[in-house]
Amino acid sequence: MASLIEQAKKKAAYQAVDEHVLDSHKVIGVGSGSTVVYVVERLLQRDAAVNAKTVFVPTSFQSRGLLIDGGLSVGDVEQYPDIDVTIDGADEVDEHLNAIKGGGGAHLQEKVVAEAAKKFVIVADFRKNSKYLGEQGVPIEVVPMAWKAVLRKLQAMGSSTAKLRMAVAKAGPVVTDNSNFIIDAPFGLIKNPAQLLKDIKLITGVVEVGLFCDMAEIAYFGNEDGSVSIRSKP
Repeated sequence: MASLIEQAKKKAAYQAVDEHVLDSHKVIGVGSGSTVVYVVERLLQRDAAVNAKTVFVPTSFQSRGLLIDGGLSVGDVEQYPDIDVTIDGADEVDEHLNAIKGGGGAHLQEKVVAEAAKKFVIVADFRKNSKYLGEQGVPIEVVPMAWKAVLRKLQAMGSSTAKLRMAVAKAGPVVTDNSNFIIDAPFGLIKNPAQLLKDIKLITGVVEVGLFCDMAEIAYFGNEDGSVSIRSKP
């Protein structure tokens, strides 16, 4: 099953790069996560002369490392605020192309780079393809000093099992690339993700919410049978 999932990720990533990364593009945003490994792999298969004229904007320590290891030119959104296309993974995508991101704790940078792009493309495997969001919690990046206050407000909003994300190989919470904490807040099936996003963003101490609403133009899902399902914005 693991190999099928990896092949599904690879299929989706390769097709998305082939169809949306053009030789004329000068700045390309590169997201984070396991599927993005295959996005970078496909980018490295492009003509070297074309890549030499392209700047790649990563969204995390992970994607920055992948790009640098591949010998590609890396920039940031401050230097390159106008990005031609950003390709990123997702933890869950609904039928309207709203997404939950942040399983890897990089959703702040991911959202900044996605919003800076003329086109935002999602790549994922079949497990991430949903009718409604909410099969998992919403990752919320918070200022460390405010995490307890934010947690209480999220619980009052209906996420009774919201909790601080703890690190696996160290004692204490996960710390983001921006030196913040993450709260994972399950809300059940989310029928109106845009409203939930607004409500959470209004909580003092919240830096960013892992709900990406009305942002993606198209999503590619690699399937178990080797096919790729494409969902486009209406």
